[in-house]
Amino acid sequence: MDTIFEWLKNQNIAYSDKKLITQALVHSSYVNEHKSYAHDNERLEFMGDAVLQLWTTKKLFLLEPELSEGQMTTLRAQLVCEEALAEYNRQLGLGKYLMLGVGEEKTGGRQRDSILADMFEALLGAVFLDQGMEAIDIILSAVVTPAISRPKSEKVIDYKTKLQEYIQSDSRKTVHYETVNVSGPSNKPEFEVIVMLDDINLGRGKGFSKKRAEQMAAKDAFEKMVK
Repeated sequence: MDTIFEWLKNQNIAYSDKKLITQALVHSSYVNEHKSYAHDNERLEFMGDAVLQLWTTKKLFLLEPELSEGQMTTLRAQLVCEEALAEYNRQLGLGKYLMLGVGEEKTGGRQRDSILADMFEALLGAVFLDQGMEAIDIILSAVVTPAISRPKSEKVIDYKTKLQEYIQSDSRKTVHYETVNVSGPSNKPEFEVIVMLDDINLGRGKGFSKKRAEQMAAKDAFEKMVK
């Protein structure tokens, strides 16, 4: 049976800590059903997010011709948003290695953007801790570098950045996001988020992850403000 370790070998990426790499594949729903697994991949996701941000920032900083700070900020946000990360996961064929609980599997978790994006970041975190930035470069060069020049669809437009830039064109204020409701089953919750400027509610959005709900709230606010 094909394994994540064979995949790494095919990418010419070494590994030494199999337990760490395996942990990157473990979704919280799997831990709930398999008590022999003490940890899911959320801590590694945190590490992977930082690694991804640093790698992408350096890549954009070195582009020729040079991009402005605003251009780099917008493009980076598009390259590392949830939908983009899920697509990288699919391109690399990593989803089949994901360890899901039975309920999550039955409800389509293996194809859910939020889960695939989280797993991708977790794997980056594990590979970085195990092998360093050179191994990360192999993975991200294959999927992020081509995406830099690829036209961005409406789905991956970063409305949070667009909204913040619009707000800061008139003031130095910063918006913040609040989750006001979570509904639906535990294995597929729907989040409702509002975006606030001081005490003013600018917009509202829903999504099957907090990140997506925040984007929808920002889109709602941005479209209202630019009318």
